[in-house]
Amino acid sequence: MLKLLISGFIFIRMKNPSIVGVLCTDSQGLNLGCRGTLSDEHAGVISVLAQQAAKLTSDPTDVPVVCLESDNGNIMIQKHDSITVAVHKMAS
Repeated sequence: MLKLLISGFIFIRMKNPSIVGVLCTDSQGLNLGCRGTLSDEHAGVISVLAQQAAKLTSDPTDVPVVCLESDNGNIMIQKHDSITVAVHKMAS
């Protein structure tokens, strides 16, 4: 069931032409699903970035978004419960 939900989420996000990659990972860095520019090799790093960003706030309800910016676009990373989502969006 979870795999189906993640696949649907990724499919919907990839319909946006400016989004070129989506990845979902668990807290252990296991790739739960990906498409486009984000692949299995990115899962561990994305998971760790979200976990480390969460340590920067003392409020447990504050869920930070990590944004990696470059001339070619942005990768936004956010943890939702036990799943971390990364979205790679091209610069417009």
